[in-house]
Amino acid sequence: METERIHSFPPVIDRRARVLVLGTAPSVKSLEHGQFYGHPRNYFWGVVYGLFGAGDPDSDYKRRLAFLQEHRLAVFDVIESCVREGSLDVNIREEEPNDLPKLLEQYPGLRCFAFNGSKAYDTYRKFFRDHPALKHIAALKLPSTSPIPTQKMRNLEDRIQAWSAVLPYLEEEADGRKTPFKH
Repeated sequence: METERIHSFPPVIDRRARVLVLGTAPSVKSLEHGQFYGHPRNYFWGVVYGLFGAGDPDSDYKRRLAFLQEHRLAVFDVIESCVREGSLDVNIREEEPNDLPKLLEQYPGLRCFAFNGSKAYDTYRKFFRDHPALKHIAALKLPSTSPIPTQKMRNLEDRIQAWSAVLPYLEEEADGRKTPFKH
């Protein structure tokens, strides 16, 4: 039996975005729900809300997306399409990348790509390592928000602490001036 090709969702981004969070490809649960980080145990939304001391994530997906964008964050995937059985990144095959240089051209205010896990970062490097349009973008390899614990990432608090590396990029305007972000 052949595994079907899966596709990423369109990016959630607007002109305010300074940090683009990049995952690999949507999980089975995310595809079922039609939502980025749609698995209820994934730490992503808890991390986003936790970075700003905002408590538990809103139960409404549209309000979670609005919160993300109000805080100058955007979300997308490195992989436009791939073949993958199940949800594990290790099972990704035949990946085709999203056109990140074109996205950056459309949203020049982006200052940082924040990679949700090693596979997202490694895939980005595989396809875009020497791309001239991406030379000025900071690339942060962050721990995965997957619910699977690792030796260093055991819980939500561990992930929030690691992901706080994105906060300085949220304060930077497109022209390089620092403007404090109101938490």
